[in-house]
Amino acid sequence: FWGLSPPTLLAAMSGPWARYVGSVLGGSVPPERPGGTTAHGRRRRFSSDDWQAVVDYLCRTAFLNDRAQQAMRMVDRAEFVPGDGNPYIDAPQRIGHRATISAPHMHAAALNLLSSHLKPGARVLDVGSGSGYLSAVMALMVGPKGKVIGIDYLEPLVQLSRENVSKSQAALLRNGQLRLDVGDGWKGCPRDAPFDAIHVGAAASVIPAALIEQLKPGGRMVLPVGEPGGEQCFTQLDKDLGGHCSVKRFGSVVYVPLVHV
Repeated sequence: FWGLSPPTLLAAMSGPWARYVGSVLGGSVPPERPGGTTAHGRRRRFSSDDWQAVVDYLCRTAFLNDRAQQAMRMVDRAEFVPGDGNPYIDAPQRIGHRATISAPHMHAAALNLLSSHLKPGARVLDVGSGSGYLSAVMALMVGPKGKVIGIDYLEPLVQLSRENVSKSQAALLRNGQLRLDVGDGWKGCPRDAPFDAIHVGAAASVIPAALIEQLKPGGRMVLPVGEPGGEQCFTQLDKDLGGHCSVKRFGSVVYVPLVHV
């Protein structure tokens, strides 16, 4: 789908995702700047004083599926956004350390694509885990027999994510369902591989070979791909049971680069 016009992109898709794409910007995924800001002025701007209302909004507009919305309802975004931010607006928020937490609709988009691979007992890697929000949601989805590894290259940001999760989901860290570590996203986490699902929250110029290698046959990876300041696409990579990979590209986004450490 790289470089196709919005009507062609929409024609190549089907189901709820196509309806979601058709509902924003005339057929393209809202382009995001660092952490989830749209690249043009028509940003989605839902705001509420209640997290449950935000999730209701995502169910209507982003077609958030049942398992994902149940998990998102259990993790209040307010616990991952600093006090001077607005956790209940559909826009990214600064979290310090020159980082942001993505807009809720982008978290919903990633969860919709990964949900079929976030089954109870699954093993998941979250690269560029940032605030820890999406890592916690995915840990709830994979259950006590599953495991989510979140990695980020900044120690202070990893410590912040642990503190955020501990506010109401400390059990995820205590029981090993979720682990948040310092790591190089380009190298992944080979000691815990292979993974049923991989989410990457920063743009890679190419899909990292290490992450492809660490994806289990039958697994799925979702990530933004493209050069900093250039065209980036929200991308899905599937590895079949024979180890062969196929790629789908869904639309334009703009993220901070995936940092080499």
